[in-house]
Amino acid sequence: MTVNRLRPRRSCLAVPGSNPRFLEKAQGLPADQVFLDLEDACAPLVKESARHNIVDALNNGDWGNKTKVVRVNDWTTHWTYRDVITVVEGAGPNLDCIMLPKVQDATQVKALDLLLTQIEKTMGFEVGKIGIEAQIENAKGLVNVDEIAAASPRLETIIFGPADFMASINMKTLVVGQQPPGYPADAYHYILMRILMAARMHDLQAIDGPYLQIRNPDGYREVAGRAAALGFDGKWVLHPDQVGAANEIFSPSQEDYDHAELILDAYDWCTSEAGGAKGSAMLGDEMIDEASRKMALVIAGKGRAAGMERTSKFEIPGA
Repeated sequence: MTVNRLRPRRSCLAVPGSNPRFLEKAQGLPADQVFLDLEDACAPLVKESARHNIVDALNNGDWGNKTKVVRVNDWTTHWTYRDVITVVEGAGPNLDCIMLPKVQDATQVKALDLLLTQIEKTMGFEVGKIGIEAQIENAKGLVNVDEIAAASPRLETIIFGPADFMASINMKTLVVGQQPPGYPADAYHYILMRILMAARMHDLQAIDGPYLQIRNPDGYREVAGRAAALGFDGKWVLHPDQVGAANEIFSPSQEDYDHAELILDAYDWCTSEAGGAKGSAMLGDEMIDEASRKMALVIAGKGRAAGMERTSKFEIPGA
């Protein structure tokens, strides 16, 4: 398998497959990922034509380094198999992942994996190149999320779909992502952590879903900041104005990035023969060890993926 589970996904832009103007505009936006949508963003009467719009956009558009994803309809509908066949046969070499919504158990991921393999073999494409993103949108999917996360080597991300999830558990609010009135704690903490643990257990990325109040930038920042603080890798964006906020929030600060790189350099030096082959050392007033290195790798990796450049240099002690 050749899927890339470490693609940058700070900002995941939703683009209706039925709107050629939006498909064109999305190509110039600085989102890490775009997903061209055949599900909720497309009315039933235009789903078929939207498939062909997406194939044309993938083959002829200029997407730069963006991760290119198509969200198909879920397996409970009659559209799914034709979504996958049309898009993958038509634009497979220019497609990175298929997003499967409303995943409820591992068999649904396995079915998509099998269909992708059959198409790749039939078309002569590299088998396993196209990844899968699984979207958790109801209680059954969350209860089965560990099995879902282990269902296929194609899996790259587990995504929280808040709107459908809130409806499925009868949450008492109409504002997606906001705390329901009357509950004094964070109503989403368990859900987000459950998804995050399943994702990390299988070395997958965890992505937070949309914030629908696109004219409320403070609300978006609050919800995105919550997911980022827990360790999520990115969040959906529904409007160009949300892209910059997501890229900022899910990137480390310059100070944290520089510090992480210094920890890595200092640890490499102190464990080397020249540095005394020590298991721990001091970096300024801070003691660093193997655990410090692991934490620094996470922050440095996010910074490098975001294209950040360090502004500090490690100096060998006493040199």
